[in-house]
Amino acid sequence: MITLIDRLVGIDPGSPLDTSFAARAEARAQAELSYQLLLHPFDAGAVSLLERHAIAAFVAVLHDQPETRAYYRALLERSDAGGIAAVVLREAEAARTTGPYGYFPKGPLSVEDRAGLIYRVSSEVRATLGDQLSAALEQAHLLVLHPRDASQAGLQSLLDAGWSTTGVVVLSQLVAFLSFQIRVVFGLRAVAAAHAATAIPA
Repeated sequence: MITLIDRLVGIDPGSPLDTSFAARAEARAQAELSYQLLLHPFDAGAVSLLERHAIAAFVAVLHDQPETRAYYRALLERSDAGGIAAVVLREAEAARTTGPYGYFPKGPLSVEDRAGLIYRVSSEVRATLGDQLSAALEQAHLLVLHPRDASQAGLQSLLDAGWSTTGVVVLSQLVAFLSFQIRVVFGLRAVAAAHAATAIPA
């Protein structure tokens, strides 16, 4: 089975990396199934396809890994019937920074507290994207770059913007999955590069 991760990494069938990845067939299959269910569901339900693709592109830009960034940007642009792709991508670029940062509850871990950008959608951009998608981008930024600041207040802001409880769950699953997928692609590409560097010329 050729999965999206295979394509983003550039895994050639029969290669050592393909053999190694095939040994984790269940994880490989589950990652692909999660991708299909979250990004291409038969019934989008509480979170539209455009919203899913916009959030995915936003998160991919925040992670700034070229292959996944390019893929999800193209996915958003193909599904964009409302002309929001350029706005979402511009917002993602402006919101991109180095993480993780934020503040732990008072205690021993407080020595690791680190200040950073608190991303907020401007009123002008909010008028274009709407309250729901704007709130989703703010929450996605928090989960990716300063997860230690996640709180009930953040979830409440999604509900206040019009998200249903189911929508909030899907949003959280989407951000978590993308963070996982992007890290797997990054790691496998690093392994592939190491294999190539140590390969004995024929």
